[in-house]
Amino acid sequence: MNIALTRRALALASICLATGAYAQAPAQNWPQKPVTFIVPFPAGGGTDAFARPLGVQLEQQFGQRIVIDNRGGAGGTVGASVASKAAPDGYTFFIGAAHHAIAPALYPKLDYNIETDFIPVGLVATPPQVIVVNPKVPANTLQELIALAEKSPDKLNFGSAGNGTTHHLAGELFKLLTKTRLTHVPYRGAGPAMQDLLAGHIDLMFDGLGSSAAQIEAKQLRALAVAAPKRTSAFPDVPTAAEAGLKDYEVATWYAMWAPKNTPSEIVVRMTGELKKALAAPMIVEAWRKNGSDVPNLYGTDFSAFVSAEVKRWGDVVRASAVKLE
Repeated sequence: MNIALTRRALALASICLATGAYAQAPAQNWPQKPVTFIVPFPAGGGTDAFARPLGVQLEQQFGQRIVIDNRGGAGGTVGASVASKAAPDGYTFFIGAAHHAIAPALYPKLDYNIETDFIPVGLVATPPQVIVVNPKVPANTLQELIALAEKSPDKLNFGSAGNGTTHHLAGELFKLLTKTRLTHVPYRGAGPAMQDLLAGHIDLMFDGLGSSAAQIEAKQLRALAVAAPKRTSAFPDVPTAAEAGLKDYEVATWYAMWAPKNTPSEIVVRMTGELKKALAAPMIVEAWRKNGSDVPNLYGTDFSAFVSAEVKRWGDVVRASAVKLE
């Protein structure tokens, strides 16, 4: 009798595994403990500026804590590597950025693949890049900044979140279009770079508006232009680069969520639904508006196709500009 029961149990287990009956259980009860968001830059940067409010909103929806785990270094690739190797149990997600579509062209020995080692959940935010200077810099307009750079080659220095980030490439594109020479100073994230910009240790940044908005509003930084086709509602008085006399200077940035490969599909579906709900919440809509970002609507396979296109696009940019790691 015991043998027969054991055989029945094994047969039932086989049926459950084949039909996915067991796989559904985690999603029904998930989450039962805190969920970790690995953010691959230090606190205070653009990725962090969107991940933290999102975490607060999801805590309200889940009734569980969201832990922000900042893992900065190497243009965001250190945190991405850690996230790619996290247990695929639905309790770790990765909040990455446009930088991770650039990294494959700059770091040939990455130990992860953003397209195959992660499951795409969705786009989180799409703030424009903005050119900001420390108030001590004698430039009140973009044309004055260009003239200053022409007058003193290599004297002005710009900070970035690290080699190969959108901050870095935005600066390289600026140099290319204006035929000026600036000195690049890479940091371990936009947060540390911003601290040095505010302190006057560097002169300017080509920053994501998410991490500059509060400082612009407080007049601690001077915004000269947004690298977008239209002005942002958060700062309607700041012209676009084209309006300021620099045509073809457009650099978009974005932030997104992924799950480690092999995370149960039911949990990914559940998180996708919760992300959609969170991005529609009034608190998030208002926070995103203040950070100059639209609320995106791109999830799953559509988001995956977007990432693949970005990897190709940025790869072409890196090869054409011959950007080198410093």
